[in-house]
Amino acid sequence: MEKHSVKLSELVKEFSLRPIHKSSDFEEVEITTQDINRPAIQLAGFYEYFGEKRIQVIGIVETEYERNLSPKKRKESFDKFFAWNIPALVVCHGMIPLEECVAMAEKYDRNLFVTDRDTSDFIGGLVLSLKNHLAPRITRHGVLVEVYGEGVLLLGESGVGKSETAIELVKRGHRLIADDAVELKKVSDNELIGTAPEMIRHYVELRGIGVVDVRQLYGMGAVKLSQKIDLVVNLESWDDEMVYDRLGIENQYMTIMGVDIPSLTVPVKPGRNLAVILEVAAMNNRLKNLGHNAAEEFTTRVNEYFDVKLSGI
Repeated sequence: MEKHSVKLSELVKEFSLRPIHKSSDFEEVEITTQDINRPAIQLAGFYEYFGEKRIQVIGIVETEYERNLSPKKRKESFDKFFAWNIPALVVCHGMIPLEECVAMAEKYDRNLFVTDRDTSDFIGGLVLSLKNHLAPRITRHGVLVEVYGEGVLLLGESGVGKSETAIELVKRGHRLIADDAVELKKVSDNELIGTAPEMIRHYVELRGIGVVDVRQLYGMGAVKLSQKIDLVVNLESWDDEMVYDRLGIENQYMTIMGVDIPSLTVPVKPGRNLAVILEVAAMNNRLKNLGHNAAEEFTTRVNEYFDVKLSGI
């Protein structure tokens, strides 16, 4: 999987950062790491293991430390700091950067911004944003819909009915995220987020009709930009020779980018209402996550029934 980056200018816009000084290459600066650095120890003079490629963030503690230094020491501190090729320094709490800080940022042509958010709040939001922007990702052929709050990824051969099923689900009040191509991002060790490539977002291809715009046909409530993947459903043509699971006792999983996602295989043939089946599958998956497994409960009841019958023989 290729590594991804995000433009610094995009983050500045996303977090409404106020510029104090923009570098001459501001529009070209790209962030490639999810980590953030709070350079208190660097401003004190220790630069071993300094993460210079990270966005640097300072708050009240660092600012007050610098303010208590003499003007000469303060200048030396910021001079040494901005000599490193950092992508940007963000000052939190809406504080006006110290005069020496601004002077050294201009001297070395480094990006310097201010945010009104407090330090921990800003860092938390920035880390989450960077995880999303820089997450490893792959694209899978399929359809992604949200059904009763559950992200259901439909997989299967072309022509099996994935898009038609998605349209039927939208008509029943559920939401479309992606059709044909689903971009999957691994945002944590156990979570995948699915979205649609921008070019085909909100569009669905229906054989015999062509491409339709779901957002225009059914309104903004029928679409969604992204969704966590909670369940994978493999749609396959019905095979009379195949023995399909009737009880669902054993939980099946599909591993995508190292994340195990609950999965089902649903056979398709004329007369089966796939939209209703998927609604039930989504609700049942949610129940399982809440600790209720209908298949296990049913099996237990059957076993208890026959235990009673056999004990009376």
